[in-house]
Amino acid sequence: MNIAKSRLAWVSACAAATGALVTGLIAVQAEATTSTVKSTQLVQATVLPTTLWGHGKTAAGDRWGVLLATYGKSDGYVVDNQFAPDQTTGWHSHLGPSVIFVVSGTVTNYESSAPDCAGRTYSAGTSFTDPGGTDVHMLRNETGLPAETIAVQFIHQYLTGR
Repeated sequence: MNIAKSRLAWVSACAAATGALVTGLIAVQAEATTSTVKSTQLVQATVLPTTLWGHGKTAAGDRWGVLLATYGKSDGYVVDNQFAPDQTTGWHSHLGPSVIFVVSGTVTNYESSAPDCAGRTYSAGTSFTDPGGTDVHMLRNETGLPAETIAVQFIHQYLTGR
């Protein structure tokens, strides 16, 4: 497939995902596209209401801080995603936020809300977040080597799906 046709295919897929999201918000929840990634849920546990605040200074003396707050009970998941070359999660969304760590290889995150569904590439040793909710995205391994991510997800307890 030439570059122009490939680009047109991605823009068309992005438009379809965005349309599915808008339709889903109006009528029913958007359907995810098929994932070809091997996903393994490593653990699920109840996360009690908590406020976790860590702060201090970096080695350079700059201020640093992190805040994690949950209200009500949450279900916490740790999920290992293994991507063979050219595999994808398919377009999907999550009911709550996630922190994704790239363990090995390289993955590209395509956001339906980004202009032309532009992707952002992440390599081993990096991380990124997914706000969940109405955010529709797709992860894809566009390299010839395997890739792996670990996702830490939080969902209001008793809601189904990840």
